[in-house]
Amino acid sequence: MSDGNNNNSVSVAYFDSLPQKFSEGDADALLAFGRHLHWGYWSDPTQANGSVADFAVAAENLSRLVTDVAEVQDGLSILDVGCGFGGTIATLNERFCNMHLVGININKEQLSRAETIVQALPDNHIEFIYADACQLPFPDGYFDVVFAVESIFAFSSRENFFKEARRVLRPEGRLTICDFIPIEAFYRTWKLIEKAIKTLIVRTYGSRSVNFCPIFEYKNLAEATGFELVKTENITRNTLPTYPVVNSLMRREGDEETYRATRGLERLSRRGLLQYMILSFQVSPP
Repeated sequence: MSDGNNNNSVSVAYFDSLPQKFSEGDADALLAFGRHLHWGYWSDPTQANGSVADFAVAAENLSRLVTDVAEVQDGLSILDVGCGFGGTIATLNERFCNMHLVGININKEQLSRAETIVQALPDNHIEFIYADACQLPFPDGYFDVVFAVESIFAFSSRENFFKEARRVLRPEGRLTICDFIPIEAFYRTWKLIEKAIKTLIVRTYGSRSVNFCPIFEYKNLAEATGFELVKTENITRNTLPTYPVVNSLMRREGDEETYRATRGLERLSRRGLLQYMILSFQVSPP
């Protein structure tokens, strides 16, 4: 879950405090989130063993799956929005050649770490830039692919982000995202309780908007901004082993608030009310 909004949290949330945990030598936090700031993916979730090392492998697998869904190949120009510590950029750097890879974020601590740990391999070029997801500092038609891996819920406006992504993408370019997507029936309930529980969520996940968007709204948004939804991957079941690991790490901090918030996400996911999905959008033809 990468930072995308610049509001101040009421307390230092678990994910916002990660750089300090790394500097203090928290080996489990570093292994779990030192590269990727998102959930894990297990092709066979029954094989998950509950260890932090297993989760770290699964987090890498999620980045690989997202890039596969986007049909990434050698020689592309790619933007990762809300890039966290640069994990998806690192994955692309290691898998492909002749790439122009750009990660943006508004969290300067995350960007600083990304610049330190992610070094371009021969024939690849990497940049990390401080920038807002809804005001992309790039010319029109600059990228082949735009990613938002478990970060879009934090942007100040999905509509503005989609418009900006459409602007910077070339014809036939692709926008591919991961997001927590509520089923329509639950979404109506969520809108009623959202204000009551948002403070708890912000304390856990940091200064993020945490806005859920159902699939029908994504389809409407795509049509309104010049995209069409071409692929959907519901990988909820494959991400569920994330929760025992993350819950354990958070509870270890002794903060019941953060633990309860993530447990709430787990319950919604296991009951099928909240789905973890990969969505891929193609630029619509003129």
